[in-house]
Parts: sequence; C-alpha cells; structure tokens
Amino acid sequence: MLALTILPSFILAAAVIEITPGPNMAYLAHVALNQGRMAGFAAVAGVALGLSIIGVLAAFGVGALIDGSPVAYQMMRWLGAAYLLWLAWEAWTQSSEDHADMPGKAAGLMPLFWRGLITNLLNPKAAVFYVAMLPQFVHVELGRTTMQLAILTAANVAVATTIHLGIVLMADRVRSALAKTQAMTRIRQGLALSLVAVAIWFLVSTAR
Repeated sequence: MLALTILPSFILAAAVIEITPGPNMAYLAHVALNQGRMAGFAAVAGVALGLSIIGVLAAFGVGALIDGSPVAYQMMRWLGAAYLLWLAWEAWTQSSEDHADMPGKAAGLMPLFWRGLITNLLNPKAAVFYVAMLPQFVHVELGRTTMQLAILTAANVAVATTIHLGIVLMADRVRSALAKTQAMTRIRQGLALSLVAVAIWFLVSTAR
C-alpha cells in the first residue's frame, strides 16, 4: 500500500506541474469565457477522463512505449499542436451569438467534452509525466505496485480537476462581469492568440 508520507509530496508535485500554463489551462479558460461554467465543466470532465485513460495506459506500458518511440512521440506532439491551432482558429472566428443557446443543452456540451478528451490524448507530456514521475513515488518494497500506481493516478486526476474547475469558475466570473460589452470580443481574440502561443510553447517544450 502507498505510504502516507508519499502521497502529500506527490500531490504537491502534481499541483506545481499542473499550474504551469499549458493546453488544458488555455482551452478551459476559452470555453468558460465563451460559453459559461456548464460548458467549462463539460470540458473539464473530458480532460479528467483523458488523464485517467493515459494513466491506465501508462500502467500497462503504453506510455513507456510512446516515450521510447521517436516516431510515435513526434506524431503525438505535432498532432497535438495542430489540434491546438485548429481550436485557436475556431475561437478567433467565433462570435458571441454562435453559442448563445448551447450551455444548457447536452448536445452542445458533448463536443466540448470530446475536445477536452482529445486535447489530453494528443499530449505526449501527459504520457511522459506518468512514465517519468509516478515511478519515483512507487516503492516496490511496500508491495502492490499496481495499487500504488492507481492511487497516484487518481490523486493526479483529482488535483488536476480541482485546478481546472478553479480556472473555469474564474473565467465564468469574468464572463459575467463583461457580458454584453465589446471587451468580450477582445478577450476572446486574446485567448485565441494564447492558444497559438501554447501550441508553439508545446512544440518547443516537448522537442527532443
């Protein structure tokens, strides 16, 4: 079983890594600012599922396979950057009226859920995190290493989700304060440009 002294240090490490600006932060802020908290919550759910899937795959060695394969790693990072650029273009060309009736409809929330999921599945840094970080907190002498990995994965998803929900709530508050003002258009375009910047940073930070 996981030692009680290990979990707090892992949670702290996961929190520090998670608050570093990245694809999730920019995407969730954009969604919540444009479509409100319910849309942001749907995107957060997709991100959480993506992190969970990557954690499970990493436990079965898929993460190590991607990390050790230059072709697979490069394919993921370029697809991830391209996807972020596509989201940025979509954000830039959207108008406020495009989503006026979407936040309360399940049909409008599902695409946001899937985009949050895809954003994570195309992020090789998430896979590398599970491969490089989690083993450092697993102690073989304690036994049940699979259980230890499961607990660490759940803790990471919980930390990430908590931070992501905070981002959504803050963006939604800004949205409420600036609703029906022309400043919203400028902020929306600024977030679109931030997605472009994140895509570039993503490529630079994951280069090998």
